[in-house]
Amino acid sequence: MNQPVSEKREPARPSAGMGPWRFVVWFGTVSLLADFVYEGARSITGPLLASLGASALVVGVVTGAGEAAALGLRLVSGPLADRTRRFWGLAIAGYALTVVSVPLLGVAGVLWAACTLVITERVGKAVRSPAKDTLLSHATAATGRGRGFAVHEAMDQIGALVGPLLVAGVLALTGNDYGPALGVLAVPGVAVLLLLFRLRARVPDPEAYEVTAAAPTTPHGRLPRAFWTYAGFTAATTTGFATFGVLSYHLVQRHLLSAAWVPVLYAAAMAVDAVAALATGRLYDRHGPRVLIALPVLTAAVVCLAFTDTVAVAVAGSLVWGAALGIQESTLRATVADLVPSGRRATAYGLFAGVVGAASLAGGALTGGLYGYSIPLLIAVVVAVQVLAAVLLLVTGTNRR
Repeated sequence: MNQPVSEKREPARPSAGMGPWRFVVWFGTVSLLADFVYEGARSITGPLLASLGASALVVGVVTGAGEAAALGLRLVSGPLADRTRRFWGLAIAGYALTVVSVPLLGVAGVLWAACTLVITERVGKAVRSPAKDTLLSHATAATGRGRGFAVHEAMDQIGALVGPLLVAGVLALTGNDYGPALGVLAVPGVAVLLLLFRLRARVPDPEAYEVTAAAPTTPHGRLPRAFWTYAGFTAATTTGFATFGVLSYHLVQRHLLSAAWVPVLYAAAMAVDAVAALATGRLYDRHGPRVLIALPVLTAAVVCLAFTDTVAVAVAGSLVWGAALGIQESTLRATVADLVPSGRRATAYGLFAGVVGAASLAGGALTGGLYGYSIPLLIAVVVAVQVLAAVLLLVTGTNRR
């Protein structure tokens, strides 16, 4: 595991006059603006649905269904992208679903329509994500997988921070009127689509960035065995990953922080997310998959720190959670691109998302259930799962075929 698991590369051919780093940055800008839109909306989804008469059960079911759609439907959209090779079309369609449905939430007026739009926004993410990650993977072949995906993730997080803050400001100015607060998100939404069409015109074939020699193939179109081992590692380390919902529950229930301070801590964790993504991305390009050993270490550290009754230590645990999340959302995706040949990459990203989604559900249930039973037992189980994850990572590095 001394080097990233990737094909032997020649210098990238120019694609429509735009260099690979410019492509990564402009695509990062698209994601920044898109996160501005949908994270702004997600920050008030619960109160919005409640204002239309939804119970806590309805809010939970609708938002849960949305997340299930965002991850589960990628099992369909990934293979579809590889089969049709219409990566730009699927990416644009997915972004369009999101940026159109969010402003409409502000004028929905009835609960059933708002619920439909919440789920539609998440379906948009499912449609675009495998195609988007594949497009990005081609450019990062020239920039360095780790750094390219890390820059993209860091720009993502800027939008995730600014969007909710803008929505909060408009709500304050309008006396909690959801219409203007969500309507203002149409502006970055339009910018998303304009940038996408411009990028497609300038770079119609991003695969031109990725020129390979003696690229490995898989028999009968099957994904490499190393991918499945890597998926096992990801499932294990994600299963032990506590959700921020459980962390914030502990902070408030143990009277370590007031509810008003929880969003501030979340924002700080998002900042750590961006820094961790940039740092590990750079290290990945130098040292390969071995840097991912940091993920099980950080995941184990989260439960050891965050579930204490000391404010400073618990807050530190939440910031470590942000660092682990940054690695999950950047370097984990970069490794998929290095393990899977270009022709099957969107399928791999779709399957990978399904694994992450199932493991996230299991992890939330595991940490939430054990938290209510025994915190020492919770820590012991999570640490044991992360040891298993570390072993699977070592196998991934030695089993590349």
